[in-house]
Amino acid sequence: MKKSLAPLALGGFGIGMTEFVMMGILPDIATDLAITIPQAGYLIAAYAMGVVVGAPTLVALMARQAPKTVLIWLMMLFTLTNALSALAPNFHVLLVGRFLAGLPHGAFFGVGAVVASRLADKGKVAAAVASMFTGLTLANVVGVPFGTWLGHNASWRLVFLVVAAIGIATVLLLKRWVPHIDASPSPGFRHDLKIFKRPGLWLAMLITSIGTGGFFASFSYIAPLLTDMAHFQPGTIPLIMTLVGVGMTVGVILGGKLADKVAPIKSVVILLAIMAVLLVLNGLLAHSKPAILFLAFATGANALALGPSIQMLLMDHSRDAEMLGSSLGQSGFNIGNALGAFLGGIPLTLGYSYASPQWVGAGLALAGVAFALLMLGKHRTFGAVGVLAPR
Repeated sequence: MKKSLAPLALGGFGIGMTEFVMMGILPDIATDLAITIPQAGYLIAAYAMGVVVGAPTLVALMARQAPKTVLIWLMMLFTLTNALSALAPNFHVLLVGRFLAGLPHGAFFGVGAVVASRLADKGKVAAAVASMFTGLTLANVVGVPFGTWLGHNASWRLVFLVVAAIGIATVLLLKRWVPHIDASPSPGFRHDLKIFKRPGLWLAMLITSIGTGGFFASFSYIAPLLTDMAHFQPGTIPLIMTLVGVGMTVGVILGGKLADKVAPIKSVVILLAIMAVLLVLNGLLAHSKPAILFLAFATGANALALGPSIQMLLMDHSRDAEMLGSSLGQSGFNIGNALGAFLGGIPLTLGYSYASPQWVGAGLALAGVAFALLMLGKHRTFGAVGVLAPR
């Protein structure tokens, strides 16, 4: 990894840790603040809502600033809001803190993807973008297990202080190691918003939100599937989650290489089709421990392999406002998170087994394939080359 890309990966690590560690320390927060687990779950929803709102809004408002400056400001906001979460005296202040902490999430990845593409060597744009997401995946391997342990054995407040410290370190490294990059010429906020008139951008968002919703339909209910159907002991779940995180790390690296060799839209079609197959296998082989372990790794790898291609797809459909377009990727992922969890839970409320969300997820992934094929057909019909050729 180039030194100039390392601050982006570190920022991704901090963001990944603060987002996913909540699942591990939720009971500790609930006990400390005297609230129920469902109430504590609102903290996860508040963060996701912050991501959806903040990604396009913050990027659009700072579009005329140099990307390096934007990244520094975003990470300063990230640091302050996580410190607020650590010091929150009650549930309501913490709820506000989690919403505010989510605001810079998507914007950082969106602007960071543009910066990575500008710093990349020729023919390695997607690989450079993938290096930023490596930090996000490593957070699931190292940061989340450590934060969960720290929350259980010391205090959940220390977890957010650690995240804030990572934010400070990221700010310092951004200043030292990331070179100045001129802001893309932009007539202003209203002009940038015109990208939302492009049907291709909405189609890319549909692919992201619905296609990746397939993974989240599966992942949201993986713990009960592991314990009730594969009959793993509850104490082994963190280790299996680490295996998923390792798969994510491998997947994002391979996904970056794939997107550099294959056109982004073609890569998305391939990876979403593979996702559908993996989720079907998850459902069919739910009672087999060896199969589920392999599939946990493979499903995590496949899901994050989509990241670089989706980022490239969004940037290709938001020329003249590519930072805004790129930031929409995280909004799409979080919409997919909410959609997948909601739809995947419906068959459970109807009394079906914990394998049933896998079928829902496979259906969502196939819907993503359909939208991707529609986009591919439109580009071929009109002779567009942006997303049909490797970058």
